[in-house]
Amino acid sequence: MANITTLNVLLYNELVGTLTKLPDDQIIFAFDQSYINNQNRPTLSLSFKDQLGGLITEIPPARSKLPAFFSNLLPEGYLREYLTTSMQVDKNNEFALLSLLGQDLPGAITVTPAGHLNLSSSESKKEHRKVYEDNILKFSLAGVQLKFSAVEISKRLTIPAHGIGGSWIVKLPSIRFPNIAENEFSIMRLASLIGINVPDIKIIPIGDVGGLPKNIGALKGNAFAIERFDRPGHELKHIEDFAQVFGVYPENKYERASYKDLAEVIYIEGGVPSLEEFIRRLVFNSLIGNADMHLKNWSLIYSDRITAAIAPAYDFVSTIAYIEDKTMALKYVKRKFTAELSVDLLSYLSAKAKLPERLVINTAKQTVQKFFEVWEKEKTHLLLRNDNIQIIERHFNGILLVKEVR
Repeated sequence: MANITTLNVLLYNELVGTLTKLPDDQIIFAFDQSYINNQNRPTLSLSFKDQLGGLITEIPPARSKLPAFFSNLLPEGYLREYLTTSMQVDKNNEFALLSLLGQDLPGAITVTPAGHLNLSSSESKKEHRKVYEDNILKFSLAGVQLKFSAVEISKRLTIPAHGIGGSWIVKLPSIRFPNIAENEFSIMRLASLIGINVPDIKIIPIGDVGGLPKNIGALKGNAFAIERFDRPGHELKHIEDFAQVFGVYPENKYERASYKDLAEVIYIEGGVPSLEEFIRRLVFNSLIGNADMHLKNWSLIYSDRITAAIAPAYDFVSTIAYIEDKTMALKYVKRKFTAELSVDLLSYLSAKAKLPERLVINTAKQTVQKFFEVWEKEKTHLLLRNDNIQIIERHFNGILLVKEVR
């Protein structure tokens, strides 16, 4: 593969800027003048907007790593290890990794080597695919659990050729966390039943997934599948997670911001509907003991290409079923212990984030009431083990807000 030093960044298949790697390992992102001049330009990221809503065009260079917004498009942890080993690329060479994975990134972004803006021709596609070994791109979505894009063909999920273009995400079972697929399916279904915006989900035996890579080991059990809300009907819909919003690198996704900070942005950008949805999710994940709702597990979606709203829910897992951690991934405001979630704490959060206090408190109380109404009816019909149910119940019974509402 040629030594690429400039990448074109496209949004909805239109050029918005370039990433250039200099000989001293500095990486510079610059907006294209046509994007700057476009008064109706689609939003790439809130991180590129100033306090008045104008476009920030003076972007500091990054050294060795990509700028934070682009770094967050790449896989993390074990998934990065798998990919970079397969591709024989240094795991710290983010520029090279982005150039290889640029055709199946989250949202409406694609990245191509400079001079290859249009990949629609068969010749360009053929050249583009020469850089991939068998099955490499089948794990190109960001995240730490092995997952891949899949398409639905005759009601069967199958990994498309070269791993590009799927409208579903399929997560493989975990050796470290048994029954993780059943856990996530159950928690996401529960969230849907209490009114949280959840995409279509499935739980499927591994053997029923077509096109599984041969080099991932003999995994057994079930996989969890969730429809990609950034690919509705194969349309590109732009999203960004809150690590991108705040310009935070993935390794700092548990730091640098609190749920108060998220709520403030969500209310300003998405108004009352997005704020209500945020509070529902915050309370729900506190109740089920999800200690992993970090910055990358909250996203914004740009349905009209310009205006942000809270994106559909994803990555809801009861982590307390595996690890006895009674804290949240981020601080509510100044505290992160779930037991301390209360009306007073939510009032304080509302004041600090300049939110409508009554709306926040009422939404939180309604969420608790609805949760218990659904929990009592559905807990034995979910795919959770009995011991997991008992762990979750011990957990939520210790939360102040539960005691106040019940």
